[in-house]
Amino acid sequence: MQAKIKICGITNLDDATAALDFGADALGFVFFQGSPRCIPLSTAAKIIRKIPPFITTVGVFVNEKPEQIEKIITLTGIDVVQLHGDEPPDKCTFSRRSIKAIRVKSLDSLDPLLDYKDIVSAFLLDTFAPDVFGGTGQIFNWDIAIEAKQFGRIILAGGLTPDNISDAVERVKPYGIDVSSGIEAEKGKKDHKMMKLFIERAKGRKK
Repeated sequence: MQAKIKICGITNLDDATAALDFGADALGFVFFQGSPRCIPLSTAAKIIRKIPPFITTVGVFVNEKPEQIEKIITLTGIDVVQLHGDEPPDKCTFSRRSIKAIRVKSLDSLDPLLDYKDIVSAFLLDTFAPDVFGGTGQIFNWDIAIEAKQFGRIILAGGLTPDNISDAVERVKPYGIDVSSGIEAEKGKKDHKMMKLFIERAKGRKK
């Protein structure tokens, strides 16, 4: 099965439209104030209203209160909640499906997946970095991602670029892939040529 492609860190309609034109399956909107890609709720809502049907919209949160997440779901219309903080299993159930991000340092990083596997729809594996909740631009050992597939659907993230995405997809065969900094012209603004090439290579249309 071909991996689903999520373009994360969307901050403007131009990037959102280009991502979908190039073949992305999902768009990610960061609602964590500590991120340079954080988007105002009103802006996200306006973009999401213009997105065609059958495209998944994902809200990214870090240690946010569940009631605030539900409020943002209502205000913006996101389809999926992606949790990048230290949220325990009992704080991962919402009126929308959820994804739990796991920051990978070693094989032991997979231990918590057992506690979440019956609660969340998928796991996003990102590279561990102290005090950084995603967007590190660094890859981790993909053998760990392969091992993680026994716990559920895996979305591969962390340092993915047009140069390594073909190898990543071929080796890991993840349910999905997630990219943000690896296709940026600057933080919060996508490089459309890189984004197009990334999606083409992820889908196996270009080497």
